Amino acid sequence: MKVLHTIGGFGAKSGGTSSCTYSLLSAIHGVEPSAQVDILTPEANNTADPLMGKGEEWIKTVPYDYRTPLALSRNMTDWLQATDYKLYHTNGLWMHINHSTCEVARSRKRPYVITPHGMLYPEALQRNAWKKWPMRKLWFDRDVMKASALHATCETEMQHLRAFGYKGPIALIGNPVDVPNYSSELANRHTFNPDSILRLGYLGRLHPIKQIENLIRGTVLSRIPNLEILIIGKGDDAYEQFLHDEAKRLGISGKVKFLGFLNGREKFEQLARLDALFVPSHMENFGMIIPEALIVGTPVMASFGTPWQALNEDRCGWWTDAAPQSIADVIFDLCSLSPEEHKAMGQRGRDYILRTFASEKVASQMLSLYRWLLGEGSKPDFVNL
Repeated sequence: MKVLHTIGGFGAKSGGTSSCTYSLLSAIHGVEPSAQVDILTPEANNTADPLMGKGEEWIKTVPYDYRTPLALSRNMTDWLQATDYKLYHTNGLWMHINHSTCEVARSRKRPYVITPHGMLYPEALQRNAWKKWPMRKLWFDRDVMKASALHATCETEMQHLRAFGYKGPIALIGNPVDVPNYSSELANRHTFNPDSILRLGYLGRLHPIKQIENLIRGTVLSRIPNLEILIIGKGDDAYEQFLHDEAKRLGISGKVKFLGFLNGREKFEQLARLDALFVPSHMENFGMIIPEALIVGTPVMASFGTPWQALNEDRCGWWTDAAPQSIADVIFDLCSLSPEEHKAMGQRGRDYILRTFASEKVASQMLSLYRWLLGEGSKPDFVNL
Protein backbone atom coordinates (compact mmCIF):
# COMPACT_ATOMS: atom_id res chain seq x y z
CA MET A 1 0.00 0.00 0.00
CA LYS A 2 1.36 3.39 -1.02
CA VAL A 3 -0.81 6.35 0.01
CA LEU A 4 -0.13 10.09 0.10
CA HIS A 5 -2.01 12.51 2.33
CA THR A 6 -1.76 16.23 1.66
CA ILE A 7 -2.63 19.14 3.94
CA GLY A 8 -2.24 22.87 3.53
CA GLY A 9 -0.86 23.44 7.02
CA PHE A 10 0.39 21.07 9.68
CA GLY A 11 1.17 23.36 12.59
CA ALA A 12 0.96 22.02 16.13
CA LYS A 13 -1.21 25.00 17.12
CA SER A 14 -3.27 25.12 13.93
CA GLY A 15 -6.27 23.30 15.33
CA GLY A 16 -8.15 20.05 15.03
CA THR A 17 -7.51 19.37 11.33
CA SER A 18 -3.76 19.09 11.92
CA SER A 19 -3.97 17.17 15.18
CA CYS A 20 -6.52 14.58 14.05
CA THR A 21 -4.65 14.01 10.76
CA TYR A 22 -1.41 13.47 12.64
CA SER A 23 -3.15 11.10 15.08
CA LEU A 24 -4.63 9.13 12.18
CA LEU A 25 -1.33 8.68 10.36
CA SER A 26 0.55 7.85 13.56
CA ALA A 27 -2.01 5.18 14.36
CA ILE A 28 -1.91 3.78 10.81
CA HIS A 29 1.86 3.30 11.12
CA GLY A 30 1.33 1.61 14.46
CA VAL A 31 -1.36 -0.74 13.16
CA GLU A 32 0.36 -1.59 9.86
CA PRO A 33 4.07 -0.66 9.91
CA SER A 34 4.62 -2.05 6.42
CA ALA A 35 2.19 0.41 4.82
CA GLN A 36 3.72 3.46 3.16
CA VAL A 37 1.35 6.24 4.15
CA ASP A 38 3.02 9.65 3.88
CA ILE A 39 1.83 13.23 4.25
CA LEU A 40 2.98 16.23 2.23
CA THR A 41 2.93 19.67 3.83
CA PRO A 42 4.92 22.91 3.65
CA GLU A 43 7.55 23.65 6.24
CA ALA A 44 6.43 25.83 9.13
CA ASN A 45 6.22 29.50 8.26
CA ASN A 46 5.87 30.58 11.89
CA THR A 47 8.45 29.61 14.50
CA ALA A 48 5.75 29.96 17.16
CA ASP A 49 3.75 27.18 15.47
CA PRO A 50 6.10 24.28 14.63
CA LEU A 51 4.99 21.27 12.61
CA MET A 52 3.11 18.43 14.22
CA GLY A 53 5.09 15.36 15.13
CA LYS A 54 8.63 14.47 16.00
CA GLY A 55 10.22 14.60 12.58
CA GLU A 56 8.82 11.25 11.47
CA GLU A 57 10.13 10.00 8.13
CA TRP A 58 6.61 9.83 6.71
CA ILE A 59 6.13 13.61 7.11
CA LYS A 60 7.33 15.02 3.77
CA THR A 61 7.98 18.76 3.71
CA VAL A 62 8.88 21.32 1.08
CA PRO A 63 10.03 24.92 1.63
CA TYR A 64 7.16 27.27 2.36
CA ASP A 65 6.35 29.35 -0.73
CA TYR A 66 2.63 30.10 -0.48
CA ARG A 67 1.24 32.93 -2.56
CA THR A 68 -2.16 34.31 -1.70
CA PRO A 69 -5.10 34.14 -2.04
CA LEU A 70 -5.19 30.42 -2.94
CA ALA A 71 -1.94 29.46 -1.18
CA LEU A 72 -0.39 28.65 -4.55
CA SER A 73 2.76 26.59 -4.06
CA ARG A 74 5.13 25.66 -6.84
CA ASN A 75 7.13 23.53 -4.40
CA MET A 76 4.12 21.44 -3.41
CA THR A 77 3.00 21.00 -7.03
CA ASP A 78 6.50 20.03 -8.21
CA TRP A 79 6.79 17.45 -5.41
CA LEU A 80 3.45 15.92 -6.37
CA GLN A 81 4.48 15.73 -10.03
CA ALA A 82 7.84 14.12 -9.20
CA THR A 83 6.41 11.31 -7.05
CA ASP A 84 3.85 8.57 -7.60
CA TYR A 85 1.44 6.96 -5.16
CA LYS A 86 -1.32 4.38 -5.59
CA LEU A 87 -3.94 6.44 -3.73
CA TYR A 88 -4.21 10.11 -2.74
CA HIS A 89 -6.02 11.59 0.26
CA THR A 90 -6.30 15.36 0.73
CA ASN A 91 -7.40 17.07 3.94
CA GLY A 92 -9.55 20.17 3.70
CA LEU A 93 -10.57 22.35 0.78
CA TRP A 94 -10.04 25.85 -0.61
CA MET A 95 -6.24 25.62 -0.88
CA HIS A 96 -4.34 24.97 -4.08
CA ILE A 97 -2.70 21.82 -2.70
CA ASN A 98 -6.15 20.25 -2.23
CA HIS A 99 -6.99 20.86 -5.90
CA SER A 100 -3.52 19.83 -7.12
CA THR A 101 -3.81 16.52 -5.26
CA CYS A 102 -7.13 15.73 -6.92
CA GLU A 103 -5.85 16.82 -10.33
CA VAL A 104 -2.71 14.67 -10.10
CA ALA A 105 -4.75 11.66 -8.98
CA ARG A 106 -7.17 12.04 -11.89
CA SER A 107 -4.37 12.50 -14.42
CA ARG A 108 -2.80 9.23 -13.24
CA LYS A 109 -6.16 7.44 -12.92
CA ARG A 110 -5.54 6.88 -9.22
CA PRO A 111 -8.33 6.84 -6.63
CA TYR A 112 -8.51 9.82 -4.31
CA VAL A 113 -10.27 10.63 -1.05
CA ILE A 114 -11.23 14.03 0.33
CA THR A 115 -11.75 14.68 4.02
CA PRO A 116 -13.52 18.08 4.04
CA HIS A 117 -13.19 18.51 7.83
CA GLY A 118 -16.53 20.31 7.96
CA MET A 119 -15.75 22.72 5.11
CA LEU A 120 -18.86 21.70 3.13
CA TYR A 121 -21.33 22.46 5.92
CA PRO A 122 -23.81 25.14 4.77
CA GLU A 123 -22.51 27.56 7.43
CA ALA A 124 -18.93 27.02 6.27
CA LEU A 125 -19.83 27.51 2.61
CA GLN A 126 -21.54 30.80 3.45
CA ARG A 127 -18.44 32.25 5.12
CA ASN A 128 -16.53 34.27 2.51
CA ALA A 129 -18.86 32.83 -0.12
CA TRP A 130 -17.79 35.49 -2.60
CA LYS A 131 -14.25 34.05 -2.49
CA LYS A 132 -15.31 30.43 -2.61
CA TRP A 133 -17.78 30.72 -5.49
CA PRO A 134 -15.21 31.24 -8.28
CA MET A 135 -12.93 28.58 -6.77
CA ARG A 136 -15.84 26.15 -6.70
CA LYS A 137 -16.67 26.79 -10.34
CA LEU A 138 -13.04 26.57 -11.48
CA TRP A 139 -11.94 23.52 -9.47
CA PHE A 140 -13.46 22.39 -6.24
CA ASP A 141 -16.97 21.32 -7.27
CA ARG A 142 -15.39 19.04 -9.88
CA ASP A 143 -12.77 17.81 -7.41
CA VAL A 144 -15.47 16.84 -4.91
CA MET A 145 -17.89 15.28 -7.39
CA LYS A 146 -15.21 13.12 -9.01
CA ALA A 147 -13.67 11.92 -5.74
CA SER A 148 -13.45 8.15 -5.35
CA ALA A 149 -14.82 8.62 -1.82
CA LEU A 150 -15.46 11.36 0.71
CA HIS A 151 -14.69 10.91 4.38
CA ALA A 152 -17.29 12.21 6.86
CA THR A 153 -16.64 12.17 10.60
CA CYS A 154 -20.31 12.12 11.65
CA GLU A 155 -23.83 11.51 10.34
CA THR A 156 -24.54 15.23 10.13
CA GLU A 157 -21.55 15.83 7.88
CA MET A 158 -22.56 12.92 5.65
CA GLN A 159 -26.02 14.48 5.22
CA HIS A 160 -24.43 17.80 4.24
CA LEU A 161 -22.18 16.06 1.70
CA ARG A 162 -25.25 14.49 0.09
CA ALA A 163 -27.03 17.86 0.12
CA PHE A 164 -24.00 19.36 -1.63
CA GLY A 165 -24.70 16.92 -4.46
CA TYR A 166 -22.07 14.22 -4.00
CA LYS A 167 -23.45 10.84 -5.10
CA GLY A 168 -20.38 8.63 -4.62
CA PRO A 169 -19.22 6.57 -1.64
CA ILE A 170 -19.02 8.28 1.76
CA ALA A 171 -16.95 6.66 4.49
CA LEU A 172 -18.37 7.43 7.93
CA ILE A 173 -15.30 7.25 10.18
CA GLY A 174 -14.91 9.30 13.34
CA ASN A 175 -11.77 11.24 14.10
CA PRO A 176 -9.13 9.24 15.98
CA VAL A 177 -8.66 9.94 19.65
CA ASP A 178 -5.23 9.41 21.11
CA VAL A 179 -5.48 7.66 24.46
CA PRO A 180 -2.43 8.69 26.50
CA ASN A 181 -1.00 5.90 28.62
CA TYR A 182 -1.55 8.11 31.67
CA SER A 183 -5.24 8.82 30.92
CA SER A 184 -6.51 6.11 33.28
CA GLU A 185 -4.38 7.55 36.08
CA LEU A 186 -5.81 11.03 35.47
CA ALA A 187 -9.38 9.70 35.31
CA ASN A 188 -8.94 7.94 38.64
CA ARG A 189 -7.75 11.17 40.26
CA HIS A 190 -11.09 12.89 39.82
CA THR A 191 -12.46 14.25 43.09
CA PHE A 192 -15.80 15.99 42.79
CA ASN A 193 -17.20 17.95 45.69
CA PRO A 194 -20.18 20.16 44.81
CA ASP A 195 -19.78 22.03 48.10
CA SER A 196 -16.27 23.25 47.21
CA ILE A 197 -15.19 25.47 44.30
CA LEU A 198 -16.77 24.26 41.06
CA ARG A 199 -14.21 24.15 38.24
CA LEU A 200 -15.73 24.75 34.80
CA GLY A 201 -13.72 25.11 31.64
CA TYR A 202 -13.36 25.61 27.92
CA LEU A 203 -10.40 24.38 25.88
CA GLY A 204 -9.78 25.17 22.23
CA ARG A 205 -9.34 27.94 19.73
CA LEU A 206 -10.61 31.35 20.81
CA HIS A 207 -12.95 32.48 18.04
CA PRO A 208 -16.44 34.03 17.99
CA ILE A 209 -17.92 30.83 16.51
CA LYS A 210 -17.06 29.09 19.78
CA GLN A 211 -19.51 31.31 21.77
CA ILE A 212 -17.42 31.13 24.94
CA GLU A 213 -19.20 34.25 26.22
CA ASN A 214 -22.28 32.06 26.73
CA LEU A 215 -20.37 30.05 29.32
CA ILE A 216 -19.45 33.27 31.16
CA ARG A 217 -23.04 34.51 30.99
CA GLY A 218 -24.45 31.13 32.01
CA THR A 219 -22.36 31.03 35.16
CA VAL A 220 -23.74 34.44 36.14
CA LEU A 221 -27.30 33.21 35.59
CA SER A 222 -26.60 30.14 37.75
CA ARG A 223 -25.89 32.43 40.74
CA ILE A 224 -23.52 29.80 42.16
CA PRO A 225 -20.92 31.75 44.13
CA ASN A 226 -18.11 29.20 44.47
CA LEU A 227 -16.92 28.55 40.96
CA GLU A 228 -14.17 29.40 38.53
CA ILE A 229 -13.94 29.30 34.75
CA LEU A 230 -10.71 28.19 33.09
CA ILE A 231 -10.38 29.29 29.47
CA ILE A 232 -7.58 27.34 27.81
CA GLY A 233 -6.37 28.21 24.33
CA LYS A 234 -5.37 31.03 22.02
CA GLY A 235 -6.67 32.41 18.75
CA ASP A 236 -8.39 35.65 17.82
CA ASP A 237 -6.82 38.38 19.99
CA ALA A 238 -9.79 40.72 19.59
CA TYR A 239 -12.18 37.98 20.68
CA GLU A 240 -10.03 37.14 23.69
CA GLN A 241 -10.14 40.79 24.74
CA PHE A 242 -13.92 40.74 24.29
CA LEU A 243 -14.12 37.79 26.71
CA HIS A 244 -12.00 39.70 29.25
CA ASP A 245 -14.29 42.71 28.87
CA GLU A 246 -17.45 40.60 29.15
CA ALA A 247 -16.26 38.97 32.37
CA LYS A 248 -15.47 42.40 33.78
CA ARG A 249 -18.83 43.81 32.67
CA LEU A 250 -20.64 40.97 34.43
CA GLY A 251 -18.56 41.39 37.57
CA ILE A 252 -16.83 38.00 37.55
CA SER A 253 -13.42 38.83 36.08
CA GLY A 254 -11.78 37.44 39.23
CA LYS A 255 -13.39 34.05 38.57
CA VAL A 256 -12.33 33.76 34.92
CA LYS A 257 -8.76 32.63 34.27
CA PHE A 258 -7.07 32.57 30.87
CA LEU A 259 -4.39 29.89 30.76
CA GLY A 260 -3.25 30.22 27.13
CA PHE A 261 -2.32 27.36 24.82
CA LEU A 262 -1.61 23.99 26.44
CA ASN A 263 -0.58 20.72 24.82
CA GLY A 264 0.48 17.20 25.73
CA ARG A 265 0.18 15.96 29.30
CA GLU A 266 -0.33 19.47 30.65
CA LYS A 267 -3.49 19.79 28.54
CA PHE A 268 -4.89 16.47 29.74
CA GLU A 269 -4.07 17.25 33.36
CA GLN A 270 -6.03 20.49 33.16
CA LEU A 271 -8.95 18.66 31.56
CA ALA A 272 -8.89 16.10 34.37
CA ARG A 273 -9.03 18.87 36.99
CA LEU A 274 -12.28 20.25 35.59
CA ASP A 275 -15.63 19.25 37.02
CA ALA A 276 -17.08 19.74 33.53
CA LEU A 277 -15.91 20.95 30.12
CA PHE A 278 -18.20 23.28 28.16
CA VAL A 279 -18.27 23.42 24.35
CA PRO A 280 -20.98 25.97 23.45
CA SER A 281 -19.88 26.32 19.82
CA HIS A 282 -22.21 27.52 17.10
CA MET A 283 -20.84 24.69 14.91
CA GLU A 284 -18.30 21.90 15.24
CA ASN A 285 -17.74 19.22 12.63
CA PHE A 286 -16.43 16.87 15.31
CA GLY A 287 -14.95 18.76 18.26
CA MET A 288 -11.76 16.90 19.19
CA ILE A 289 -11.64 18.37 22.68
CA ILE A 290 -14.86 16.56 23.62
CA PRO A 291 -13.45 13.01 23.44
CA GLU A 292 -10.17 14.23 24.93
CA ALA A 293 -12.05 15.40 28.02
CA LEU A 294 -14.14 12.24 28.18
CA ILE A 295 -11.06 10.01 28.01
CA VAL A 296 -9.83 11.47 31.32
CA GLY A 297 -13.24 11.10 32.95
CA THR A 298 -14.46 14.69 32.66
CA PRO A 299 -18.16 15.11 31.78
CA VAL A 300 -18.88 17.46 28.87
CA MET A 301 -21.60 19.92 27.93
CA ALA A 302 -21.72 20.29 24.13
CA SER A 303 -24.12 22.37 22.06
CA PHE A 304 -26.56 21.17 19.45
CA GLY A 305 -24.04 22.63 16.96
CA THR A 306 -21.83 19.59 17.63
CA PRO A 307 -22.54 15.95 16.60
CA TRP A 308 -22.42 14.67 20.18
CA GLN A 309 -25.88 13.23 20.85
CA ALA A 310 -24.01 10.38 22.55
CA LEU A 311 -23.45 12.60 25.59
CA ASN A 312 -27.14 12.18 26.35
CA GLU A 313 -27.51 8.66 25.01
CA ASP A 314 -24.57 7.30 27.03
CA ARG A 315 -25.26 9.58 30.01
CA CYS A 316 -21.76 11.03 30.09
CA GLY A 317 -22.64 14.70 29.71
CA TRP A 318 -25.16 17.13 28.29
CA TRP A 319 -25.99 17.70 24.61
CA THR A 320 -28.13 20.81 24.73
CA ASP A 321 -28.76 24.33 23.53
CA ALA A 322 -25.85 26.76 23.86
CA ALA A 323 -27.92 29.63 25.27
CA PRO A 324 -26.71 31.06 28.60
CA GLN A 325 -29.82 29.83 30.44
CA SER A 326 -29.28 26.29 29.11
CA ILE A 327 -25.69 26.43 30.36
CA ALA A 328 -26.95 27.63 33.75
CA ASP A 329 -29.32 24.63 33.81
CA VAL A 330 -26.38 22.29 33.14
CA ILE A 331 -24.46 23.88 36.01
CA PHE A 332 -27.46 23.31 38.31
CA ASP A 333 -27.60 19.70 37.17
CA LEU A 334 -23.86 19.28 37.73
CA CYS A 335 -24.15 20.62 41.27
CA SER A 336 -26.93 18.15 42.04
CA LEU A 337 -24.67 15.16 41.36
CA SER A 338 -23.15 13.19 44.19
CA PRO A 339 -19.43 12.39 43.96
CA GLU A 340 -20.38 8.81 43.05
CA GLU A 341 -22.74 9.91 40.28
CA HIS A 342 -20.12 12.28 38.87
CA LYS A 343 -17.53 9.49 38.89
CA ALA A 344 -19.92 7.11 37.12
CA MET A 345 -20.72 9.74 34.48
CA GLY A 346 -17.00 10.22 33.82
CA GLN A 347 -16.41 6.47 33.55
CA ARG A 348 -19.25 6.07 31.04
CA GLY A 349 -17.67 8.78 28.91
CA ARG A 350 -14.27 7.12 29.00
CA ASP A 351 -15.75 3.72 28.12
CA TYR A 352 -17.65 5.22 25.17
CA ILE A 353 -14.53 6.78 23.67
CA LEU A 354 -12.45 3.63 24.11
CA ARG A 355 -14.93 1.48 22.24
CA THR A 356 -15.78 4.01 19.52
CA PHE A 357 -12.92 6.38 18.68
CA ALA A 358 -9.65 4.85 19.86
CA SER A 359 -6.95 5.68 17.30
CA GLU A 360 -6.16 2.06 16.48
CA LYS A 361 -9.79 1.32 15.59
CA VAL A 362 -10.11 4.40 13.38
CA ALA A 363 -6.78 3.62 11.67
CA SER A 364 -7.95 0.09 10.88
CA GLN A 365 -11.16 1.47 9.38
CA MET A 366 -9.24 3.89 7.16
CA LEU A 367 -6.90 1.14 6.00
CA SER A 368 -9.88 -1.03 5.07
CA LEU A 369 -11.29 1.90 3.05
CA TYR A 370 -7.99 2.22 1.17
CA ARG A 371 -7.90 -1.51 0.43
CA TRP A 372 -11.43 -1.41 -0.96
CA LEU A 373 -10.67 1.58 -3.19
CA LEU A 374 -7.51 -0.15 -4.43
CA GLY A 375 -9.44 -3.33 -5.23
CA GLU A 376 -7.73 -5.28 -2.47
CA GLY A 377 -10.68 -5.83 -0.14
CA SER A 378 -14.46 -5.86 0.21
CA LYS A 379 -16.61 -2.79 0.85
CA PRO A 380 -16.55 -1.87 4.54
CA ASP A 381 -19.87 -1.62 6.38
CA PHE A 382 -19.22 2.04 7.23
CA VAL A 383 -19.20 3.07 3.55
CA ASN A 384 -22.47 4.60 2.39
CA LEU A 385 -23.19 4.23 -1.34
